[in-house]
Amino acid sequence: MNSQASNSDSSSFERLHPEVQQWVWSQGWTSLRDAQEWAVPALVDGDRDVIIAASTAAGKTEAAFLPILTHLKNRQDTPGVVLYVSPLKALINDQWDRLSRLCERLEIPVTAWHGDVAASKKQRFLKSPAGVLLITPESLEALFVNRGTTLPGAFAALRYIVVDELHSFIGSERGKQLQSLMQRVELVAGHKLPRVGLSATLGDMALAKLFLRPADAGNVTVIESRTSGQQLLVQIRGYVEQPIQVAMSAGNNRHDEGTQQDDGETAGSRLDIAQHLYTALRGSNNLIFPNSRQDVEWYSDRLRALCERDGVANEFWPHHGSLSKELREDTERALKAGTPPASGVCTSTLELGIDIGNINTVAQIGCPPSVASLRQRLGRSGRRAGEPAILRAYCRECPLDVNSELSDQLREGLVQTIAMVRLLIAGWFEPPRTKGVHASTLVQQCLSSIAQLGGAHASQLWGNLIASQAFAHLDKPDFLGLLKTLGEKKLIVQDSSGLLLPGELGERLINHYEFYSAFTSDEEFRLMRDGKPLGSLPVSKPLAVGQRIIFGGRRWQVQQVDLQARIIVVAAARGGDAPFFEGLGAQVHDRVREEMRAVLMDTERYAFLDNSAKRLLDEARRTFNELGLGTRYLYGSGSECYLLTWQGDYTNDTLALLLKHVGLTCESTGLALTVDASEADTVHALSAISALGPGDIQAILAGVKNKIREKWDWALPEPLLMKSFASTHLDFQSALEFAAAHSVPDQGE
Repeated sequence: MNSQASNSDSSSFERLHPEVQQWVWSQGWTSLRDAQEWAVPALVDGDRDVIIAASTAAGKTEAAFLPILTHLKNRQDTPGVVLYVSPLKALINDQWDRLSRLCERLEIPVTAWHGDVAASKKQRFLKSPAGVLLITPESLEALFVNRGTTLPGAFAALRYIVVDELHSFIGSERGKQLQSLMQRVELVAGHKLPRVGLSATLGDMALAKLFLRPADAGNVTVIESRTSGQQLLVQIRGYVEQPIQVAMSAGNNRHDEGTQQDDGETAGSRLDIAQHLYTALRGSNNLIFPNSRQDVEWYSDRLRALCERDGVANEFWPHHGSLSKELREDTERALKAGTPPASGVCTSTLELGIDIGNINTVAQIGCPPSVASLRQRLGRSGRRAGEPAILRAYCRECPLDVNSELSDQLREGLVQTIAMVRLLIAGWFEPPRTKGVHASTLVQQCLSSIAQLGGAHASQLWGNLIASQAFAHLDKPDFLGLLKTLGEKKLIVQDSSGLLLPGELGERLINHYEFYSAFTSDEEFRLMRDGKPLGSLPVSKPLAVGQRIIFGGRRWQVQQVDLQARIIVVAAARGGDAPFFEGLGAQVHDRVREEMRAVLMDTERYAFLDNSAKRLLDEARRTFNELGLGTRYLYGSGSECYLLTWQGDYTNDTLALLLKHVGLTCESTGLALTVDASEADTVHALSAISALGPGDIQAILAGVKNKIREKWDWALPEPLLMKSFASTHLDFQSALEFAAAHSVPDQGE
């Protein structure tokens, strides 16, 4: 992992402050790693923006801070402050411990700032700003709102802004908030500050540079470590679904104890997967990623029951966002201790860089949310020198019959997992979606700026928030329309001089602790049929009356949507059982679907598949070839057909809206769109779609009931709400291009 340049002949090492050099020697290092070597000349003078991209445990933190702390020590005649922004409080606590050990020798203070930190420590920093300040975007927002008049003194000594886990911010409303905050920090400091981004997963460096410095991306220096060289061991296991009664009558006792808690609907394959996890992972430290909090609880409980069955101590610990802080910390401590062995059964809560020690294996149950997420998770494994990263993936498929959905026939879950692993091995992962308007976050930033400054003119807000390129996709008519609506909703008022001040409602909201966060989690909708509840689910796709959704293994047609009550009234829709494939809600990228098509067209027998997965892939390829799907995009008979675009969910979701707009009902549930029409009628509908233009978009979006998706969307004027929603959830250009290219019958018909 280390570069070949030793300390004695490294020009970069020689540029470090002597006390920093002594710390390096005290760690027993014989050389700087490549990213550390290259970061010194890029950062030590504090005169440029830099992105450092390297795998987990490749020394990114040291790559940034060895030259940054050298810069502070070289200019110790005047106090210097480094603003370190992290996405997680837990990561701040980790980094505080790590940086404190480094900075103690240098006599540079390190201050953590979040809700769990004592007020006295915060006050000490404000009284004498110096050293490294570790903070979340939300706490930084609170500083602007509550201490706006004191910030010029606190930030006068700022030398750098460091953003950890940069990839976790890009393309989100929280990232838009951070971009705005970095600009506002520079305005308060009174000068441009070098921005430093640290990340293990960046799909497109050009987009990462644009995020870090929107107004001057071309001058951002990129440092990419090339020294990981880590061996990757992969196994994908396939399971055919069967009822628990069948699994238990297979003639062995692998499901003998603990099954009394399982009802008759428990899937036999889940028990098989739990048994394999128990056998393969017990006795070592691992991370297990099911695809929902409910599954985290189920697998944690099942694995604990297997430990009890064998009379051994439990090694399997749950970790997800709904658990209390204490329970999550219990899991983190067990993993970090390493002995006795512990495995975390978790959601994405353990995906980022919290220190949990050395992980042997990463287990993924079902499709990963994305290739980038899979890469981030695998970065947890094989961190010791010479150890491989190990991935075990588990794919559940259902038995086929004459009524099986095309998704099941093509083994969508297995094929998507194979495609993602192939892309991971090839070094590709999803670039962030950066064209989102996120006008919701602009509402928050306007109110925050007004509170910080004690009032602001419209021209001041325009210059500080939009002209800086943080909200580059908004124009002046959008902005003026927004201010007018904020006034109508009593979020702001304007005095006789033109100064904008908090309105009656704005004042109350700014003073609420929830104001500082730019985002909210997806709220769940309750599904009702004939006045009776069916259950609840988060809805991430565009929702319109008349469209079909899948829930509880059945198809339902939306009859009514009550946004305030979060209720969806449904009726049973015609059609058989729903596809078995369980999507994550994460949007699948175009490149992944293209790779899925390549997997199905290929004949390679992948060595990383077990025998069951190989048989399932053979079935899928046979179906793909028999149906001629390599040369046709429509398949069906009578009054229903499948439309296969081999494009991502943004395009497919948009096509579903467009097809509804021209009179057809369809559902987008993954690989294919299921259309309630013949192939000929679908081709005719695609022709009608190809004739649509930008002026039709407003009418198309008017039927979408859940456009309010981000925290402050309710405060937007309708045209800006539509623009913001479309920018983050749809891809009209790709959908229209597909319709234009396929508005004549294909050769397969």
